Amino acid sequence: MSARFPGLQRRALVNTSAYFALSHSRDHSGSAARAVSDRLRAERWQLYTTNFVLAETHALLLTRLNRVVAARVLWQIDQSATDIIRITVEDEQRARAIIAQYQDKDFSLTDATSFAVMERLAIQHAFTFDHDFTQYGWTVLAP
Repeated sequence: MSARFPGLQRRALVNTSAYFALSHSRDHSGSAARAVSDRLRAERWQLYTTNFVLAETHALLLTRLNRVVAARVLWQIDQSATDIIRITVEDEQRARAIIAQYQDKDFSLTDATSFAVMERLAIQHAFTFDHDFTQYGWTVLAP
């Protein structure tokens, strides 16, 4: 399910696919990512990500682009107003339970930990281009 920014709860988790699309000008989701990012900023959404997402983002940028871009994106996230949530032992246990429960899905451990954090913090929206978030039932933000 996609949302055009409902006004009640302005909190969203940012996923690796959004960071990649914002960082790579040739990514097919780049213009949509910029539109969503601009809207989130204008509407003053509180953004969250996790340390697992940061690790996954860095590794993806490192292998697909280069170390300069990977380091710059980490620095930009650190300088932003995005809250970085550390995965707890309980989050990881919940993520493993999600993976075991949904045997018909290919949820990565990083995505499942994001789901666990979203449940824990009652975050209903995701800035992502990863269909796994929709499959799990989160509202994915669209331009």
